[in-house]
Amino acid sequence: MEHTRKSIMQKGCNPMAKLRHIALSVKDPEKTAQFYESAFDLQRVGKTDSALAEGIYLSDGVINIALLSYKSDEMSGYVEGVDERGKDFEGLHHMGFQVDDLEDAEKKIEEAGGVYLMGRPFGPESNTFYEMKFRDPQGVIVDVTHLGWNTIKAK
Repeated sequence: MEHTRKSIMQKGCNPMAKLRHIALSVKDPEKTAQFYESAFDLQRVGKTDSALAEGIYLSDGVINIALLSYKSDEMSGYVEGVDERGKDFEGLHHMGFQVDDLEDAEKKIEEAGGVYLMGRPFGPESNTFYEMKFRDPQGVIVDVTHLGWNTIKAK
């Protein structure tokens, strides 16, 4: 039996989280962005230069793809004995899910064996974009947000 989002919602079940973000750790975000723009017609939807990383965001209109050059091992999520990829690692780094309710998602993640990593907002809900980061039971970093990721080009 095929389970679609619509059929799940009609049965009164909670809607499933939606995969909306994939992040690649790369040495040269600009060069990498040019490849994906040329090869797959992805659109550039943003860029960042934060304490975490320098990067470019691309999209196919549904999924946000972050091309990130991490500035330090700590910001890349490096944890000795757990995730030792560090800032020089190149490849798939993490993925992100958009959820309807952050508190409910956090509870479900932890009950399933996930562990909080970073990103919890302090005080009242932030009016700027943020995401909470967790590690799944195998150590993979998973972002969770109720705000979504940019998938359209800013005007």
